[in-house]
Amino acid sequence: MEGIFAIWQRDLTKFFRDRARLIGSFSMPILFLLIFGGGMSGSMETMMAGNMPEGAEGFNYVEFVFPGIVAMTLLMTSIFSAMSVIEDKDFGYMKEILVSPISRVSIAIGKMLGAATIATIQGVLLFFLIPFLGISYSITALVQVIPFMFLLGCALSGLGLLFASVIRSTQGFQLTVQILVMPMIFLSGALFPVSNMPAWMDVIVKINPVTYGVDVMKKLMIEVDNIPAAVSEAMGLNITVLGQEVTMFAEVLFIAGFAAVLVLFATFSFQRANA
Repeated sequence: MEGIFAIWQRDLTKFFRDRARLIGSFSMPILFLLIFGGGMSGSMETMMAGNMPEGAEGFNYVEFVFPGIVAMTLLMTSIFSAMSVIEDKDFGYMKEILVSPISRVSIAIGKMLGAATIATIQGVLLFFLIPFLGISYSITALVQVIPFMFLLGCALSGLGLLFASVIRSTQGFQLTVQILVMPMIFLSGALFPVSNMPAWMDVIVKINPVTYGVDVMKKLMIEVDNIPAAVSEAMGLNITVLGQEVTMFAEVLFIAGFAAVLVLFATFSFQRANA
């Protein structure tokens, strides 16, 4: 446990000391909020209104997209935080901890928890924009979603760690992850509903772990139980796999299992690493 805590603490300390990274990390989510929440909200609301029943004209696209923007922040921060593994290799720090008594599992878990904590902090900080966006979520919903944000951050940071453990250059890592991140965002329901997709694209949507993370966050924050079923359907919040609707509990279990499997793979990669 001491090894895990030391690695977790080091990553958090590095993050808070790097002001450029702290400030710059908000540029992408704020840009997406301005483009999709401000510039395209009218067009998206008009487009989605055609799929909604009578009386659902009050749909607020900004309220719909905000949880997706938070999930996008978790994705980008969690995965790109794993780049510190490559930097640690370059500076020799990774070699020191690999030859120390700290187990490879502790290294992977410490890195994962550090990245997930940083991602969760950044996601929570976005909550302070809510009053300025003209939307509202209940305090209970925001409190409930935070633990899941941390779990999702763990799963996504595990994916980043897996790539960072096998890629040897920061340039290669950035290129590989960039190619991976954008489809994961756009095919997750973060920015628009992903219902009525072509069959081949629907398969990608269903195997995308971010899809289930976004779905849980939207169900919690929008409080989907309080809106008509037809509206929920039009918003793409009724995900089905093999004809069966996926429950929120199943989605949480999937994200937890995804995180555990990736930590195991990352641990195996660290064991074979030549730091």
